[in-house]
Amino acid sequence: MNAPGPPTTKAPVAGSSLPWEELRTRLDHGPSFNAMRGTPYYREARYEQFSLEEYARRRAALRAKMQELGLDAVIAAGGPSHWSFGGGMLWLSGHWEWHALANYVVFPREGEPTLIYSMGGTHSEAVRRETANALTDVRSSRGGKFGEVMVERLRELGLESGRIGLMEIDPRHGDYMPVNQYNTLREKLPEAELIFTKGIMHELLSVHSEEELDCVRHAGKLCTNAMQAIAERMRPGVTEYQLRAAAGAVILEGNGDIDFLIIGSTPMADPAQVFGNPRPSSRQLEMGDIVLMELAAGYRGYSAQIGQPICLGEPPAYVRRFWDEIAEPGYLKMIEEIAPGRPMDNLRLAGQFFREKGMQSRPIHVHGIDFVSDGPHIFADHIHVEPFEEVMKPGMVLMPEPNPITADGMLGMFVGHTFIVTETGKECVDEWPVELTVVRP
Repeated sequence: MNAPGPPTTKAPVAGSSLPWEELRTRLDHGPSFNAMRGTPYYREARYEQFSLEEYARRRAALRAKMQELGLDAVIAAGGPSHWSFGGGMLWLSGHWEWHALANYVVFPREGEPTLIYSMGGTHSEAVRRETANALTDVRSSRGGKFGEVMVERLRELGLESGRIGLMEIDPRHGDYMPVNQYNTLREKLPEAELIFTKGIMHELLSVHSEEELDCVRHAGKLCTNAMQAIAERMRPGVTEYQLRAAAGAVILEGNGDIDFLIIGSTPMADPAQVFGNPRPSSRQLEMGDIVLMELAAGYRGYSAQIGQPICLGEPPAYVRRFWDEIAEPGYLKMIEEIAPGRPMDNLRLAGQFFREKGMQSRPIHVHGIDFVSDGPHIFADHIHVEPFEEVMKPGMVLMPEPNPITADGMLGMFVGHTFIVTETGKECVDEWPVELTVVRP
């Protein structure tokens, strides 16, 4: 048995590590522990990974875009933000992050990519196992010094005066890396040109690969399971947050991630809710309630969404009529338009059904999904699409989600399922039937 010796007085150089035979007796020395790599730790861990061919496809696609934009490297960011769900960092590494606002991949047009991960030590060793098919260079941020580690890698690549593209952390709100990290790049690479890019990831993910679509399909199964879990949990006295717990548990049980769980309830006899509650409350269900929801489950960075009302007890005649005459036919009219080669604007035209019937809706009727909600965005009165998504193409993922609302503005029925555009039409990724579900405890 080897007894640990005294802490070494020779700390590893930043980014370097001690040989395993020396490190294994110095695990209580912080700098040595945090710089570890090449250990046998987590050798039994098993992670579902994309193929080497899939990662080669992604690298080639991004490098072609960099060539087009004249970029020598990009810094791809990603974190737990809903609007990116890992973003370019996840796409290039396979890692999903919750320890920091963002982690980063330094991705050169020529050379190997580097994941800069928030943590060191055993955390980093686990991530190296997780990302083995994507890249071989995982470096610690050394306590949040992301900018310094980026600079070191860019210098290794000889890009001190290169054109460096900075990709968004949150493309929906236009958020980039924090100012302290940007200032480090600016100060320590004074000859480099830093370019704030826009929308690269969404363009590269507008049409998904087959391996990516398989993840969307798995996320769709998790959505079905979550809906079933809510229906089975619905009883008088159960709270909205307990419905959330039921849905979340089955998503995690299926090796998924929770993107969002929007769940709310209101009495059908006196409704005052047009959309599920983004903050499920401690309100207890009563007989005669209707539960409204929008759920999103993720799997390896790719998500699917679902939502449809569930009644606790028999619905009143006007609720049944609203479903039969407005919500269901309007939804079916909209999804009938999903097919390759059709203009996205067809979905807007189909959504005029609700106003034509004397009702209203939430403004948004359809959106796309790359990792999570993104373009194209189809509204009741206009569309917002990029040129590459004006027409439906096989491999696109769409979420038609009209939320018809009664004329008096007191009751709504969100209806949404995730569809893949196929070569011949469309594929719904969940198995929840389009019908007004009634729970009779």
